[in-house]
Amino acid sequence: MAKSRALTWAAAVVRRLSTAADSCLSPTGAAALPVPGLVKPLYRRLSALGGAPEGSVARTMDEWLKEGKRVRPIEVMKYVKELRKYKRFGQALELMEWMDKNGIRMTYSNHAIRVDLLLKTKGMDSAEGYFSSLPESAKNHLTYGALLNCYCTEKMAEKASALYEKMKLLNYDSTTLVYNNLMSLYLKLQQPEKIPPLMEEMKAKSISPDTFTYCLLMNSYALLKDINSVERVVSEMEDERGTEMIPWPVYSNLASICISAGLIEKAQSALKMLEATIDMRDRTSFHFLVSLYTRMGNLTEVNRLWKTMKGIFPKIANLSYLVVLQALDRLDDVDSINQCYKEWESLCLHHDIRLTNVVIGAYLRKNMIEEAVSLWEAAMQKGSESNFRTFEMFIDYYLKNLKVELALKCVYAAASKVKKEEWKLDKEKVNAFLKHFEGQMDVDGAEAFYQTLKKLNCLDSEIYNWYLQMQMASRKEDRSLRAP
Repeated sequence: MAKSRALTWAAAVVRRLSTAADSCLSPTGAAALPVPGLVKPLYRRLSALGGAPEGSVARTMDEWLKEGKRVRPIEVMKYVKELRKYKRFGQALELMEWMDKNGIRMTYSNHAIRVDLLLKTKGMDSAEGYFSSLPESAKNHLTYGALLNCYCTEKMAEKASALYEKMKLLNYDSTTLVYNNLMSLYLKLQQPEKIPPLMEEMKAKSISPDTFTYCLLMNSYALLKDINSVERVVSEMEDERGTEMIPWPVYSNLASICISAGLIEKAQSALKMLEATIDMRDRTSFHFLVSLYTRMGNLTEVNRLWKTMKGIFPKIANLSYLVVLQALDRLDDVDSINQCYKEWESLCLHHDIRLTNVVIGAYLRKNMIEEAVSLWEAAMQKGSESNFRTFEMFIDYYLKNLKVELALKCVYAAASKVKKEEWKLDKEKVNAFLKHFEGQMDVDGAEAFYQTLKKLNCLDSEIYNWYLQMQMASRKEDRSLRAP
């Protein structure tokens, strides 16, 4: 009976999601800022664009100038870097294009940033084309380095190697970043044996490795199953700098490698060193500690660290609660999850659906559907907007429990939120729905589902043929019903 009520609530939740009012949003989908009569600084105008369509950045900049205000190139580039930092790559590129159009001179570093943004928004061909179009004076270590980073990101080993050889001839290879990019490439390509020789090259050229370089070298030895060499890298660092000067990510990386290798005692020793070297005001290091102890299955240490964090920081950020909730979920401690979530809700200023999702996921794995749906509804009542992960968890649960109609309602609610191609149904789920419509001979339902897949750009020849067969079967059945 409880499950029946929960399923009814689920349908109501999905209906509410499909018709949720958005009166608190601007036409672009960005939260409206209640500041009547107050002129927004330029960056606030840009950041408020949210998911606005292409051209919005240029219009915002033009409007600013029409109001008689001035812009300084150094400030505009600061805005570009901020947009890039928050992964709004298209808007960052549009702002750079606006600078170009308005005759604002590009520095070498600006050109390098633009190469990176072109890769992220328009692909490798655009990034290469832009680099090629630069005057020779602008092709320096920064722009060459940006193009090398593109090749390494895209795992284009041959082009990366050829460019690196050219950079050596031009003496543009003498930076740590160049070697870090190449080492990262070889790790992605599962070619760890190529990394130690690069470190030897750096030493020969007196190029100082940074923390990331050392971690990449450690990871290469880990892939080669040479734990002694991993430990030797750390020992050499300790001898050169002293234990107290070793950056904590090195010990974090060492602990992670030891955990993966099943070397629990060595992992515990590395974790003690990690905790001894962290800045107690650095939340990120605590997050790593929690995650590493979670991988070891050590609930006691997770609880100890959580208590320590709450004693150090007067305000606990949403991210910290998320890390701890994920740890408790992985350690299967539902009671502690409930306690932590209630504590967060009582203190939080901003309701974050990611935290709710962790608890919903824990409930669904325990088959606590009533509690999961109730929590989902309560989160929406508090202004939290479901993300695609929320829908996917319920879709998975309902399909697993043969509640296909409820799963479909979640699909349609999720699809109604899709603006570009942020979300797709995976093939396994699609096939489950196709079998359902075929078994029920539900042609109308099949039509609605087909149109949804079309919107989600999930169509392929197999789905198209299935759709045609459903249509043909429907017409055939219709004719048989009319036969005398």
